[in-house]
Amino acid sequence: MTATSDPTAAQPPGPEPPVRLTLTPEGATRGRLDGAWWPRSHDLLRELPPLAAALDPTWGRVTRVTVNPTHWPVIPRRVPVAGHVIHVGWFEQEQDADEVVVCSFTPTRLELLVIPPEAEASAAEWLMTAASDPANTRTGTDLLTAAGVPTGDPRAGG
Repeated sequence: MTATSDPTAAQPPGPEPPVRLTLTPEGATRGRLDGAWWPRSHDLLRELPPLAAALDPTWGRVTRVTVNPTHWPVIPRRVPVAGHVIHVGWFEQEQDADEVVVCSFTPTRLELLVIPPEAEASAAEWLMTAASDPANTRTGTDLLTAAGVPTGDPRAGG
């Protein structure tokens, strides 16, 4: 009898990579956006808990998030995070397709550019800087267009 094993299955998963998030500097007059978020996937169940963990200590407990369905093939109504639940809503016409709105318990509202997970690192770096610039007056879609980042719809299979 021969036993085989998968060495990767025996290893515990590593720590979660840090959230790719940048915000307008504290005390600065806000621009059109409050910053940018570069998730690693189009899966809100996977991506919202680390975002909330990064924002909760400074901005208060995240209680609600609204998205435009363009980047999110599945939109759960509730996402469990450490110790609470985030309620998720969506708007197709009323919300820029390339932005997410994060509301906290305090109440604070942040509008963040969503950089597509497949964006190139150099473009994403520029976008994070531009979106968190207090002088920015462009929408999320306008910034992505300026950076030449495609804003394709993952629901279309592409």
